[in-house]
Amino acid sequence: MFRQFRRTTMLVAAMILAAGAGQAMAADGATLYKQKTCIACHGPDGKKPLLPEYPRLAGQNAAYIVRQMQDIKSGARANGNSAAMKGVMHLVNDEEMQAIADWLSGLN
Repeated sequence: MFRQFRRTTMLVAAMILAAGAGQAMAADGATLYKQKTCIACHGPDGKKPLLPEYPRLAGQNAAYIVRQMQDIKSGARANGNSAAMKGVMHLVNDEEMQAIADWLSGLN
């Protein structure tokens, strides 16, 4: 009986891990950029921000982009226009931040 319980537990754990891996693989930066509302202020491809004081994100260093998003989300960065972004950062987790940043850094 214990063996069957252990086998079932291992099977369920494997299914959960597989489902999580599928979600992580589906984290497409371009899609997330649109879904998480980045497009509204930074433009469709990160090249043409809504306002001149908003940053152009296309081609920016991925580590820098992630750090800025993390700092805004945590409140470590609370200057200038970061207040506008603070309101949407709760929508983005760390994996999604990285996917978005990787996509943006690959644009020219």
